[in-house]
Amino acid sequence: MSEDVIALASDHAGFPLKEELKVVLQDQGYPVLDLGTDGTQSVDYPDFASAMAEAITSGRAGRGVLICGTGIGISIAANRHRGIRAALCHDATTARLSRQHNNANVLALGARVTGPDVAKECLEVFLNTGYEGGRHDRRLAKL
Repeated sequence: MSEDVIALASDHAGFPLKEELKVVLQDQGYPVLDLGTDGTQSVDYPDFASAMAEAITSGRAGRGVLICGTGIGISIAANRHRGIRAALCHDATTARLSRQHNNANVLALGARVTGPDVAKECLEVFLNTGYEGGRHDRRLAKL
């Protein structure tokens, strides 16, 4: 797989939104790597954050989207992994700045706190915004 592959993963609370965003990505022609979960039966979000980290650090995917109920737990779990910069975003502005200033490679969303339309807008902005570099490079180097 390559840099243009988008990995998706969620826990049970994020499953319906994950499925919705998967359709959006496929309709736009992105190759999608679905890392689960595959339903609404209770699962542990750290397992899916770890799967995402492995997919990105191994090169199977270039960027990813993680979803849990609030986005908080799954983003914390993802950021424990070297090379992952997961940003919990609630709107287009936070999605844009996560890419421009932080070069985030994972978008984290909360299915219980972010509606599908806002989540789709966050995804669109996240995928189409580049990293500015420059003054931000020294900060990223410290991560």
